[in-house]
Amino acid sequence: MTPKVEFLFDFGSPNAYLAEVAIPGIEQRTGAKFEYVPILLGGIYKATGNMSPFDSLRGIKNKPEYQALETQRFIRRHNVTRFRTNPFFPVNTLMLMRCAVAAQSEAVFEPYFRAAYHHMWEEPKKMDDPEVFRSAFISSGIDIDRIAKRAQDDDVKKRLIELTNDAVSRGAFGSPTFFVGKEMFFGKDQLRDVEESIVEQSGGATSKAK
Repeated sequence: MTPKVEFLFDFGSPNAYLAEVAIPGIEQRTGAKFEYVPILLGGIYKATGNMSPFDSLRGIKNKPEYQALETQRFIRRHNVTRFRTNPFFPVNTLMLMRCAVAAQSEAVFEPYFRAAYHHMWEEPKKMDDPEVFRSAFISSGIDIDRIAKRAQDDDVKKRLIELTNDAVSRGAFGSPTFFVGKEMFFGKDQLRDVEESIVEQSGGATSKAK
């Protein structure tokens, strides 16, 4: 049987955006269906003592340049064409992530997710500005007022915290994080191993992920 496969994401992570671009291909090749799990990256950083590459790479000679090179290699490998650096990075994503949980509860997650990534990393905007946030989603045809109202409910806020705490308890320290069954993989560059693990746990041959 195909194992449970999870993609733990925060809209504020450019690497999570890039990794997600590759997910449909993996699903097609393996027959797996990824479960999209919203988490608060800031909450994970706080709980684990970690920090974003934006902060951790500051002042280090050569490493940021190499990371940029690896990102360009990934973009070419997966034919990523719409990604743009967000000039307002880092963006506070608390409302974006609460709305992601709300959108799941309202069965409108897919269009909300696509619109959020579009306005964060394809036509980048300052999505922690309430007016920019609302206008962006309205322009994408999303009933954001309904979703944002639902996002203020206590059960939605609690659910997002629970998902974040659960991620930490299972070993997560950043985003993107993937789980294939009980096996954890961190980072976009581990997608080959993610695909291989799906195939192996499904009882198939070794994956030929690219």
